[in-house]
Amino acid sequence: MHQYGVNQLRKMFLEFFESKGHLAMKSFSLVPHNDKSLLLINSGMAPLKPYFTGQEIPPRRRVTTCQKCIRTGDIENVGKTARHGTFFEMLGNFSFGDYFKKEAIEWSWEFLTQVVGLNPDRLYPSVYEEDDEAFEIWNKQMGIPAERIFKFGKGDNFWEHGSGPCGPCSEIYYDRGEKYGCGKPDCTVGCDCDRYMEIWNNVFTQFDNDGKGNYSELEQKNIDTGMGLERLASAVQDVDSIFDVDTIKALRDHVCSLAGKEYGAKYQDDVSIRVITDHVRSVTFMISDGIMPSNEGRGYVLRRLLRRACRHGRLLGIEGSFLPKLAETVIAGSKDGYQELEEKKDFILKVIAKEEEQFNKTIDQGLGILSDLIKELEGKGESTLSGDLAFKLYDTYGFPLDLTKEILEEKKMDVDEEGFRAAMEVQRKTARDAREVTNYMGADVTVYESIDPSVTSTFVGYDHLSRESEITVLTTETELADALSEGETGTVFVKETPFYATSGGQEADTGIIRTPDGEFLVEDTIKLLGGKIGHVGRVVRGMVKTGDLASLEVDAEKRALSARNHSATHLLQKALRTVLGTHVEQAGSSVNEDRLRFDFTHFSALTAEELEQVENLVNESIAGALPVDIRNIPIEEARKTGAQALFGEKYGDVVRVVNMGDYSIEFCGGTHVRNTSEIMAMKIVSETGVAAGVRRIEALTSKGLLKYYAGLEEKMREAAKLLKASPENLGDKISHMLAENKALHAEVEGLKSKMAKDAAGDILDQVQEVSGVKLLAAQLEEVDMNGLRDLGDQFREKLGEGVIVLASVSGGKVCLMVTATEGAMKQGAHAGNLIKAVAGCVGGGGGGRPNMAQAGGKNPAGIPEALEKAAKVLEEQLA
Repeated sequence: MHQYGVNQLRKMFLEFFESKGHLAMKSFSLVPHNDKSLLLINSGMAPLKPYFTGQEIPPRRRVTTCQKCIRTGDIENVGKTARHGTFFEMLGNFSFGDYFKKEAIEWSWEFLTQVVGLNPDRLYPSVYEEDDEAFEIWNKQMGIPAERIFKFGKGDNFWEHGSGPCGPCSEIYYDRGEKYGCGKPDCTVGCDCDRYMEIWNNVFTQFDNDGKGNYSELEQKNIDTGMGLERLASAVQDVDSIFDVDTIKALRDHVCSLAGKEYGAKYQDDVSIRVITDHVRSVTFMISDGIMPSNEGRGYVLRRLLRRACRHGRLLGIEGSFLPKLAETVIAGSKDGYQELEEKKDFILKVIAKEEEQFNKTIDQGLGILSDLIKELEGKGESTLSGDLAFKLYDTYGFPLDLTKEILEEKKMDVDEEGFRAAMEVQRKTARDAREVTNYMGADVTVYESIDPSVTSTFVGYDHLSRESEITVLTTETELADALSEGETGTVFVKETPFYATSGGQEADTGIIRTPDGEFLVEDTIKLLGGKIGHVGRVVRGMVKTGDLASLEVDAEKRALSARNHSATHLLQKALRTVLGTHVEQAGSSVNEDRLRFDFTHFSALTAEELEQVENLVNESIAGALPVDIRNIPIEEARKTGAQALFGEKYGDVVRVVNMGDYSIEFCGGTHVRNTSEIMAMKIVSETGVAAGVRRIEALTSKGLLKYYAGLEEKMREAAKLLKASPENLGDKISHMLAENKALHAEVEGLKSKMAKDAAGDILDQVQEVSGVKLLAAQLEEVDMNGLRDLGDQFREKLGEGVIVLASVSGGKVCLMVTATEGAMKQGAHAGNLIKAVAGCVGGGGGGRPNMAQAGGKNPAGIPEALEKAAKVLEEQLA
């Protein structure tokens, strides 16, 4: 048998099923689309759910994919064994109401034995114990002896996910040989050892489960096949685990090289090597699909994986930044199957490097905090760290429990693990409770699910702002309707519409739909599964009915202004990439008739010079009156033009490319100007951070910009009126007032200083000695805090060495100030602690450093007590 590599096996599988009439689709993004039940895509069938349920019509009834997947349910076990991993590729062939068991079984056997070349005598099928049909196919048609076909129960060979489509499975096991076995005489298929590996799973989706254990036959029966690519490779290459297959081994060897370790020499080192190898694959693919590190959702999964990899790098003794180097190896090994890795390489490496740098700072903080906690425990004579504190270290500083335990063990201490797990469960429950109730599709249950899947809409709004079309469906907010009357809200569906539905960051068109008997005000336009476009709004006159011929009119001015702002975002992205670098990617946008908002990946705030450069480049492109050419072309041809794709977006074989004078070229489905001069001008009004590594620019164009400048002019006129000036000489007037204010302020401060000195009088006569240290504790009249600080400095010079405590009532409130000299501090004096001890006497609080502290209070009558207590507190400090 030829030992094919991972990239070869992927290609062989897809080409085999293409030869069987399947459409080979590219892997979907790891980010689920319209599916709230999943944080990340975790199986080959997950992104195809709409095709299985009939909510969307598949591009072909036979489909094959190699899908990127991530599962983090057992993340804590990754590395501890060679079986566990988070990232994997799932090979799949799918039938949506086309072929069924016979073909699925035949083709799985053909691929494994004739294409890959696995020995048929080492392959063993299994079936669900009640699935006689599958057993007969394997036995009678495929010629597999009955004793080599294993029957298993529902737990092993029946796929279901609560209510919804489900069905029996037929798996294929491969005997890897005695060297992988447990040695037991009864070792066979189903044994927990590594000898018999399940490599193929045919799911026959033929039933519908009502959620109560009642099954009915599905009208459309489907095939859902899954086969782990890495697992198949480990069988074909006859290696111990997925960590030994060609592409992953190359990464594993790179980890060993950086660490100066040998894989297989020491268990603990192997654990860390496997963790890093697996996690770096995951984060590289996640970032390539637009997932950014954050503290929630899939961004938190990414951050957690990155931090675990960092931590295990430390355990291996790897110094400095190392994860970007490993990510390069991931990209080199997998770019044949996933070209987005190469396209986004610079950005992927930058995100990983930034997060690794940040974590190294964070974990150092955590080490410092743990050190303080250990000192506290030692001070109390305790030896167990509470579970809550251990969890805080874990949750806030990325400190794994085993690292905390390891450090505590060195100090002969331990941690309350039960308490830690309880705190972890509270967090998990909070996350579970926050999840929305969804259907099988992982989407909110709405009235739109009741619409016949064959109903679709065609968007004709690129070239038309009005259209006549038949109303096909009407809904209220809760049910399908035949008609909507005046005052009722609902959704209108037609065959063809000029209304643009919210997508790609562009907000929806609004407008009016007229029928012979009524008018419907369109307040929103939405895109739904199955190519449906819904017009949401209310009937403002008469009645609209299904079957009516309707006249649809888009608000032309709103569309034009939105198009200007949308086109400006394209010029803005190009300008940002020119000024900041090619790591800049669109991370989100929102455009409407009033303004544009553009989120992009960058790791620091833009300087004033950078913002000016960006703005100038955009306005040069606008002034250049660049023609806007829009064409639908094959995706591969589009890529060759250098067209910018939206990060993480899934595109079809033909894409819409918007070219602005060969300056900005992007994939885009939105509406645009015909010439950049229509935008008039663009002004950036704000630049802020919205997440780690993501910045946001808000800007205005055309009518919105004119309104902005008109508002500024009005504010300037109001300001000039208040200052009794004109807009033209407002600057001179303000400069004159600032100079006058500065002079008056200096005069006031001078008078305050003189008053403070006069109030002080011969105050140095009140100096006393406490345990060999001079103490001046005195009350002054009507001196504010600034004055007390100035006097404190003066008295300290005259006093030489000692402690000064000054109190005053200013504006009805008490001001307290304490200062201590270097010599006094060496003997034990601490200004901050002293003021904390006496502030209560005046009904206040405060604190500060050892050499200077201040406090406020509301009880002037308590000042004598405070000054008297100061002497006692100082005496205790000096003892």
